[in-house]
Amino acid sequence: MSIASMTGFAREGGTLPDGASFVWEMRSVNGRGLDLRLRLPNGLDGLESALRESATKRLRRGNVSATLTVKREDRAPRLTPDPAALDQAIALAQSVAARLGAPAPRAEAILALPGVLRAEVAEVEEGAEEARRAALMTAFDAALSGLVASRAGEGAQLARILATLLDEIEALREAAATEAATQPDAQRQRLMENLSRLLDGGDARARIPEERLAAEVALLAQRSDVREELDRLSAHVAEARRLLGSAEAIGRKLEFLTQEFVREANTLCSKSASVGLTRLGLDLKAAIERLREQAANVE
Repeated sequence: MSIASMTGFAREGGTLPDGASFVWEMRSVNGRGLDLRLRLPNGLDGLESALRESATKRLRRGNVSATLTVKREDRAPRLTPDPAALDQAIALAQSVAARLGAPAPRAEAILALPGVLRAEVAEVEEGAEEARRAALMTAFDAALSGLVASRAGEGAQLARILATLLDEIEALREAAATEAATQPDAQRQRLMENLSRLLDGGDARARIPEERLAAEVALLAQRSDVREELDRLSAHVAEARRLLGSAEAIGRKLEFLTQEFVREANTLCSKSASVGLTRLGLDLKAAIERLREQAANVE
């Protein structure tokens, strides 16, 4: 069985060409369709389209969140003098010192003047940005593979649970079929007892034509006939097992199929003419509800 769950987690990190470290974290839970939420640092929004395209090729359903965290080392900015501002400051300082007959100002005093020093902005080397994006995309694909593997592992456990529940439903269906086979005789006996009470203990066969009794029993049997419901339950179990053995995303199909299971179990209970069959019908409904809950986890 190769089904996948919609629940999973993966983490992948690395180092960018500029020395910054980064981590991708991906989580997924149940969802009707594929809802991918990306949380990217400022300046990396341009990656979103490529990231979504990569994810949609590997995932079919689930609420998926992908968070990228980038950490850069705190480095003191490199200060360099502004040539024009420095020349202007030196000329002005020398002029003022000459007019006052004072010694020339010290270098640190000139450098402390506003605008003389500026923080050097590191130039981005050609191709560095492309290498940065490529590293992030490669790590994202690795995290995506980890998420797919995590969901597959969850799916293997889920498949075993679903198979066990289908076995339980099939066993209850067989027990219901055995119980239902006794209903016509039980209904006939109950009808005769009710008629005898109405006739003050008299023999109903002696006062009511056999043909009329047979017709009444046949009508009751027809109303409580659950063979079609039992046959459809068998067909649904077989189809569910076929889906579990297929290599496709079966989540939606399995959810729709569980709705058919519920419908047949409800009809069986409504047609039941015995306490035993009603009890089995309720057990069937409980098992089918557990099947429905687990099917909601399948991709």
